[in-house]
Amino acid sequence: MSQNLIDLNLSAEALDAVDAALTQLEAQLTPLIGLNVDQRRQLTKMGEKSESFCRQAVDVMQQNPNILPRNFDLEAMRRDLAAFDALRPRLVRLTRLFERANDTHMALGSDLMSNALEGYAFLKISGKGEGLERLRKTLSARFNRARPEAPPSAPATS
Repeated sequence: MSQNLIDLNLSAEALDAVDAALTQLEAQLTPLIGLNVDQRRQLTKMGEKSESFCRQAVDVMQQNPNILPRNFDLEAMRRDLAAFDALRPRLVRLTRLFERANDTHMALGSDLMSNALEGYAFLKISGKGEGLERLRKTLSARFNRARPEAPPSAPATS
């Protein structure tokens, strides 16, 4: 029985609307940055437990700005906290949407692969004598594995 996890048909209008929305998102989120692997590795990270510490630190520093050196940018720290709080719910929504799109993409690929394998099996059985041998061989290339060449055998010694 054929697999059909999802039957999706996105109209050209729907795809155009999605593309326009993505373009708008990209335009509004141009200040977002990208980090390379080394930058990510070297960053001091704020986990869930550290978030409370950071919030308390901002509060303490706001109440006692005289303890900070003149070059400490408390306002930048406050802006970072505000941006962090503003970005979080959007990130949750984007992550959920990304996961659904990724799962849908995976399901579509699975449907395609399962049905292609099923059709190929029918072609191998029912396609004999139907003038489909060349097409079957073309499809069988997916399953051909390059086998390592056998090392030359040593001459027999007596």
